[in-house]
Formats: sequence, structure tokens, C-alpha cells
Amino acid sequence: MTLLASSATEHRGLTMTLFGVFVLATLVITVWAGRQNRSAADFYAGGRGFTGFQNGLAISGDYMSAASFLGIAGLIALNGYDGFLYSIGFLVAWLVALLLIAEPLRNSGRFTMADVLAFRMRQRPVRTAAGVSTIVVSIFYLLAQMVGAGALVALLLGVTGDGAKRWTILAVGALMIIYVVIGGMKGTTWVQIVKAVLLIIGAALMTVLVLAKYHFNPSELLGAAASASGKGTAFLEPGLKYGATGTSKLDFISLGIALVLGTAGLPHILVRFYTVPTAKTARKSVLWAIGIIGVFYLMTLALGFGAAALVGRSGMVAVEGKTPSGNTAAPLLAEQLGGGAGSPGGAIMLAVISAVAFATILAVVAGLTLASSASFAHDLYANVIRRGKATEKEEVLSAKWAAVAIGAVSIVLSLYAGKLSTAALVALAFAVAASANLPTLLYSLFWKRFTTAGAVSSVYAGLISSVVLVIFSPVLSGGKSSLFQGVDFHWFPLENPGLVSIPIGFLAGWLGTLLSPERPDPAKYAELEVRSLTGLGAH
Repeated sequence: MTLLASSATEHRGLTMTLFGVFVLATLVITVWAGRQNRSAADFYAGGRGFTGFQNGLAISGDYMSAASFLGIAGLIALNGYDGFLYSIGFLVAWLVALLLIAEPLRNSGRFTMADVLAFRMRQRPVRTAAGVSTIVVSIFYLLAQMVGAGALVALLLGVTGDGAKRWTILAVGALMIIYVVIGGMKGTTWVQIVKAVLLIIGAALMTVLVLAKYHFNPSELLGAAASASGKGTAFLEPGLKYGATGTSKLDFISLGIALVLGTAGLPHILVRFYTVPTAKTARKSVLWAIGIIGVFYLMTLALGFGAAALVGRSGMVAVEGKTPSGNTAAPLLAEQLGGGAGSPGGAIMLAVISAVAFATILAVVAGLTLASSASFAHDLYANVIRRGKATEKEEVLSAKWAAVAIGAVSIVLSLYAGKLSTAALVALAFAVAASANLPTLLYSLFWKRFTTAGAVSSVYAGLISSVVLVIFSPVLSGGKSSLFQGVDFHWFPLENPGLVSIPIGFLAGWLGTLLSPERPDPAKYAELEVRSLTGLGAH
């Protein structure tokens, strides 16, 4: 640890310079884009002027978060084969978004998910439920990014105390608020595009360097990782994390369901479909995103197993403590690839890759904050509180104030979540999104009988059940890596609630509809069906 700390301290100037260059460049982009915002459509949807490729890059930038770069590499380094399951789940999830959600959503909505839900139902209850759900999911996801930022900068500055992490979280929170308030969707999108390019280049460089160390022989790399892990061949087989007991196997199923179904319900991903001019372009952007994200997740194999072989659990323990989350695996691997701790090459690689990771965090938190603040302004303020009488100017102003408030809440919560894995936190956000948002979206788009009562029941039942199960799960208490050590108030045995909460969301929507005396207007459903499938009448 001493060597790592001294290395980081010696080259702190280089590190801070790289950070400063990126932050300055993104702020320039944000100010430039902000000057082009003339209307609510510009602020919420970037004027719907992005191409399929540009939006595909931006979606990739939104999706390849700190959990993808830092969290998954760490989980693979610590758990081998079972860690790679996160990569598979995140990638396969895009098929659900492509086949069921992307085109109908773009055709049916305007700015938020609630636009689709409220099209043929009573506005106020549905928009209230959707707005609350969007904000909760976004805050879960924001926690993961903030925790990743704290771990990253603490490593770079060579400090072990919580003070630096807290200042980092405050700085990231302040920057994300600035991006959203000044740049809106245009500024956020361009930041995400730049970040996606940097992340792919950084991951590709590390992948090539890892494979070069093992003569471009994946078998040799896997053998070295298994040997260094201390687990032998079990490191390369299923069951190291999810397989020791019946409960852990159920946890794996729960995780898989949440990852595969969660993407299609993530608010910051859904709003990206509104930034393109047509449904065809939305479909193209998802195809581009699948290709870019697929290549990236293949590279996480080399990053994770490379970290296992070259850094090892002991290297992460030295930096993170006795129960490492793995959040520092990728930066530590970069340092080793550059020549090791204390070497100029190691310092340069550590600084470059950490700057890329920091860029990743800034871009994703901006997207999340924009999605949640837009939902508050467009759904809760304009259509629930003001009953549709707010002007565009008032609506955009309320979105900016909402960004400040949501950023502040996320900062406060993040200060207490530093011990949790970023990938695990994101998996929880996926579970909440799949439980509360996806059932309601699918029922609304494809079930003629679906009612307002069904929509409200589905959102709240999925949201409340998933959040309550997380609170009383080993994530918070009763486990080796729980947030609260020394206390045990958990009664739900699984770390991910998806196996229980997702069916509850679907069941509540079905029961709420059947038990409701409301009779939906068939003409409104027919209009929604035509619009969602053809784009006629779309904004």
C-alpha cells in the first residue's frame, strides 16, 4: 500500500492535469451545446437531431458506466467465471430493448416514459407514479457512479481515509449538476459520445497489453489468472460466487433476470430514444449500441482475468481493505501494464485509464440526472402540479432546479455507500427498473384492457417490493460485505430482489386491471397501436 500511495503522490501533477483537461473540455462542450437550447425539445431531447451512429455512441456512453469498467473488471478478478455473468446479462438485455421497446417508445412518447403510459390513461396518477419510479431508479444508479468516483480518486491520490472520497463525491455531484443545468440533452449527449470513444480506446489499449503479456494466447492468460487466484480451476468454472448453496444459485437466477429485463426499464436509456428524428433511426442507434457495447464487454474478459493474474486479490486488499469490492481492479491493472507502482510508465497508464474512468462516471451521472430531473419537470411539475398549464420556460426552469435537488440527495446518500461494489449497486437499479417500469411499459403498449389502476398498481408494487427487499437483504446487513457491519436486520436471503419483485410488478398490473371498474377506451388503444407501430402522429 505504501508503494502505491507514494507512486500516486509522486505523479499527482500528471494525474490532475489529465483530469483537468478532460473536465475543461467537457465544460466547453456543455457551454457550446447549452447556447443552442431554444425550447423544451432542445433541453429534453437535444432537438431530436442526432444520427443513429451518434445516438448509438451516446447510448453506449450512458450504458458503459463505472459498473461496467470498474465493477465488472473487479468482479471477474475476484470471482472468475461468475463475475463475467454480469457482462453477459448487460449485453443480452439489449435484445429486449431492441425488439420490444425502442421503436414503439420513440413513436408513442415525447420526452419521458410517462408520455407513453399517460397516452390512453388518466394523466395525474400515472405521471406521478412514473415520475417517482424514475427518480428512485436514477438515484440507485447514481450511487454506483459516485462510489466508483470516490474509490478511483482515493487510489490516484494515494489516500486511505474517507475525506478524499467525500470531497470527490461532492466534486462529481457539482459537475453533473453543471452539465445538466447548462447543457441539457445536447451537452450531455456530446459528453457521452466523447466519453464512449475514450473508453473504447482505453479498454482496447489495456486488452492488447494484457494479451501481449501472455503472447496473445487466451488460454495462457486464463491459466495465469486461475493460478494467481488461489482457487485453481474452480476460478474458471461456474459456482465460485453463485453455486455454493441453494440460496446463491437462486441469487444468480435473480441477478440474471434483473440484468436482462432491467435495461428496457432504465429511465436514462429510455429518454435516449427521443433524441433521434425517426423510429428507424432509434432502431439503428440500438443496433450501433449493441455492437459497441458487445465489443466492450468482450474486452472486460481480458481486463478482469488480466487483473486477477497481474494484480490479484492481495493487490486489491492492499488498497481497499480486507473485503475488496474490486472497484480498483482496472486502474491497478493499468498501473501494472505500464511498468508497476513507482514507475513513470505505471503512473502514466494509471493516470490515463483513471481519467477515462472518471470521464465515464461524469457522463453517466449527467445522463441519469437529466432523466430524473426531466421526469420531475415534465411529469410531476408541468402535468400533475400545474395540470398542463406550465409554460415551456417554467418547465425547463423546474427541471434545472430538480437537477440541483436530485444531485444533492445523491451526494448525501453516496457518502454512506462507499463499501459497496459499483456493479452490485447497478444490478439493484436494474432490478428496481425491471420491477416498476418494464411491466407497465409492456402492458401499456401491448395489452388493450390495461387501465390506469393497473399501471399505478404495477409501478408502485414493483417499486416498493424491490426497495423493501433490498433494505432487508444481505446488501445492507448480515453479510461479509454488507453496508452496515455489526448489525443484522435482514430476513430476505437474496442480494438481488429481481426474482421476487419483477413477478410482483407484472402480477400487480394484471390484478389492478382486472379488479378495476374502469373500462379503457378502445379507440385510444387503437390510436396508440397505430402510432407505436408506424410512427404516424409521432412528435
